[in-house]
Amino acid sequence: MTPALPTMTLNSPEETTALARQIAAILAPGDVVLLEGDIGAGKTHFARSLIQSLLQVPEDVPSPTFTLVQTYETPIGEIWHADLYRLTSPDEIVELGLVDAFDQAICLIEWPDRLADLAPASALHLSFELGAGTGQRRLAMTGTPLWADRLAGLA
Repeated sequence: MTPALPTMTLNSPEETTALARQIAAILAPGDVVLLEGDIGAGKTHFARSLIQSLLQVPEDVPSPTFTLVQTYETPIGEIWHADLYRLTSPDEIVELGLVDAFDQAICLIEWPDRLADLAPASALHLSFELGAGTGQRRLAMTGTPLWADRLAGLA
């Protein structure tokens, strides 16, 4: 696997939003962020906050649970937000065009276990868990040494 980055506690949805904005500021086309965790662990809130921070004109950012993929145009490039929960085969991922998007867009992938061998080795993995307090989340990050360098300044 890839090197572990620090685990952090996010004490509120606002702290999750702040972290999403910090990570958004270092992303570029070709970056893939894999969002792992149980239902209600904060994956969609994180993705929504990240996307909204990059949009020039604010817009609603719905969960792609039923559409599977939502795309957004931003000044730094296209963002693909995918929720793979309902998929049953990696072939469906190829049909969505997601594999091609990995090279061209910023991709935020919920339920990345559905990718199987299609997950890029260079992806940043964010694993969310419910914390002890209301609204609290634990976040473990793993990624290549490049991600460790890029994320070094996070508060």
